[in-house]
Amino acid sequence: MLILGIETSCDETAAAIVRDGTHVLSSVISSQRARFENTGGVIPEDAARQQVLCMLPVLNACLAEAKTTPEDIDAIAVTKGPGLLGSLLVGTTTSRTLATLWKKPLIGVHHTLGHLSSTWLAQDDVSQPRRGIARNAPTSGSDVASPFPILTLSASGGHTDLWLRTSHTKGRLLGSTRDDAAGEAFDKGAAQLGLPYPGGPSIAKAAETGDPHAYEFPRPLHDDPSLDFSFSGLKTSLRYLLRDQQFSIFNFQFSISNIAASYQHALCAHLIDRITRALHRHPEIKEIHLVGGVSANISLREMLQKSIHEQTSKPANLPVRQAGQQTALRWPSKLIYCTDNAAMIAAAGEFLVQEHGGKAYEQFETTASLPLAMAVS
Repeated sequence: MLILGIETSCDETAAAIVRDGTHVLSSVISSQRARFENTGGVIPEDAARQQVLCMLPVLNACLAEAKTTPEDIDAIAVTKGPGLLGSLLVGTTTSRTLATLWKKPLIGVHHTLGHLSSTWLAQDDVSQPRRGIARNAPTSGSDVASPFPILTLSASGGHTDLWLRTSHTKGRLLGSTRDDAAGEAFDKGAAQLGLPYPGGPSIAKAAETGDPHAYEFPRPLHDDPSLDFSFSGLKTSLRYLLRDQQFSIFNFQFSISNIAASYQHALCAHLIDRITRALHRHPEIKEIHLVGGVSANISLREMLQKSIHEQTSKPANLPVRQAGQQTALRWPSKLIYCTDNAAMIAAAGEFLVQEHGGKAYEQFETTASLPLAMAVS
């Protein structure tokens, strides 16, 4: 299938055309990140107004880049929720109008399912290997062994969830955050450090010259048997650390780098701790996927790669696995597929049709607070 995807759940206005859920023919994103840098976050009404202005130019650019006409498209997929209601309505209203004018079926996609589908989006040059421990991209083709069950960490500014997936659209939620999301913890930490929004890239840049072990942060939920996350304690610890630190003009920048590196390390260590616990409980897992904006964090990727290697090289750690059996680790092939984009929505639409048939085209409501449990069945 050739699917037009549309994503407007927050401040991006995005459209993409994807073939068979994997091959991206075009992906166009109009981001308002620079617009909201000085406000420390998105202003919903302003974001929606800008999306109204950007929607048609983005669509036209998307079709032109893919050298595709409306007649070539088999279906339209759009984010139905969750997100900012005004922004979501821009996308769903546009999609409903196009579906009527072009006489195409419409697929409503849960935003989280889009992120879960992002690791299947291929690079422009499909001959190039993906980054990660496993070098071959996962595929939904029937002639290739299934990569499922997959353990997926989906982490961004709005959510942090751990999924055990038995297919593209089936599985269950193992754990989620009890307070702040991981990306939110990065944003709020950056604000305390005087670093610009968004916090993830700012803290990562500041941490490049810092020592990740310079300061010790608490280990959230360390004795809790669940697979849930909690980041509010780390944020509070950072505030107390900054209060207690006595900076001088001579060591200010150096200290900020060390604090940023230590704070980033603590956030990543908490994420990896939950992944490791899940691997112990579910040794049948074949692959681990990182998705969402936080999956772009290089420190998280490197720390997880090291952790997986240590776990799988010692059979006592994972008794059901064979010694040396490597668990594939994957993340989106491009940075733009980590953050909100329409290609992942088109891919999710493809997988919904593959696994649910005509039910994928059922009517839906645009909902700002769509339950997380509805992401997969």
